[in-house]
Amino acid sequence: MSLLIKNIKKLIQCRTEKTPFVSGKDMSFVPSIDNAYLVIKDGKINDFGKMQELKKINTDQVIDAKDRMVLPSWCDSHTHIVFAGDRSKEFIDRIKGLSYEEIAARGGGILNSAKLLQNTSEEDLYNQSKMRINYVIRQGTGAIEIKSGYGLSFESELKMLQVIKQIKDSSKMQVKSTFLGAHAYPNEFKENKDGYIDLVLNKMLPAFKKKNLIDFIDVFCEKGYFSPEDTERIIKEGLKYN
Repeated sequence: MSLLIKNIKKLIQCRTEKTPFVSGKDMSFVPSIDNAYLVIKDGKINDFGKMQELKKINTDQVIDAKDRMVLPSWCDSHTHIVFAGDRSKEFIDRIKGLSYEEIAARGGGILNSAKLLQNTSEEDLYNQSKMRINYVIRQGTGAIEIKSGYGLSFESELKMLQVIKQIKDSSKMQVKSTFLGAHAYPNEFKENKDGYIDLVLNKMLPAFKKKNLIDFIDVFCEKGYFSPEDTERIIKEGLKYN
């Protein structure tokens, strides 16, 4: 299968040399070509350049971009797109500069989201999350990472990861699943933080990995949550499952 996109007003993020990544000041430079074409063969970029450089070519499909821009899809490497209910008020609080601790003190935050999720069925959670996934796809996202972490119990973390697996299996978009059981301490473990870490490491992690529900693990290393020492302990345990 081959495709030619022609008359592109601006072809964005086109590099003639292999560039594994960019960082620092280099991120401010976005290479582009005006009045461009793009050739794709078997799902891979085969050729690109200025329209005046395009040689006669036969392709299975031709798209006339008609002065539109063409750019790569977004790769969203950090999301919490699987959650229950509405968290818009907390997003506004964060924009206003409130810390996670301040939001939690007002009854919001991770524990509030966990309570909502624990009371939501897996089917409802999937339907809510699938709507968000479809929205970000329409906005141009082509690959996404999704974290758990609003379950904070074996049953609810499992529910989240199973929903992420359903999204992964049903979506054309590339999806990676991250286990974030160490997102906050549930109320019942406030006085036994080591006990919760043991639950994450000795019950959740091996069971979820055995079910093939995890691509990565993460830890919320933040004041009032998990310390650098806790984080190191959890990450080292996760390395055993590579």
